[in-house]
Amino acid sequence: MAEDVQQKLEQYRTAPFDARFPNQNQTRNCWQNYLDYYRCQKALDAKGVDTAPCDWYKRVYKSLCPLSWIEKWDTQREDGTFPGKI
Repeated sequence: MAEDVQQKLEQYRTAPFDARFPNQNQTRNCWQNYLDYYRCQKALDAKGVDTAPCDWYKRVYKSLCPLSWIEKWDTQREDGTFPGKI
């Protein structure tokens, strides 16, 4: 499984189609992948497992989300005011 994830990360170009977000507006897709990345990090860190599979979510949200949003959300997480449930 780790080999499959690593291979996908190496071949990654841009966010693939996600049937949960079929519309042209990808705002929700951006938000969901941001949340999924930090949820994945939290869950795997708690288990003491390698968090490399979480990199997929990070690459997707970094390709979809504007940098200003990411910076704002990172600041909110650090300040404890982030509205999402991680």
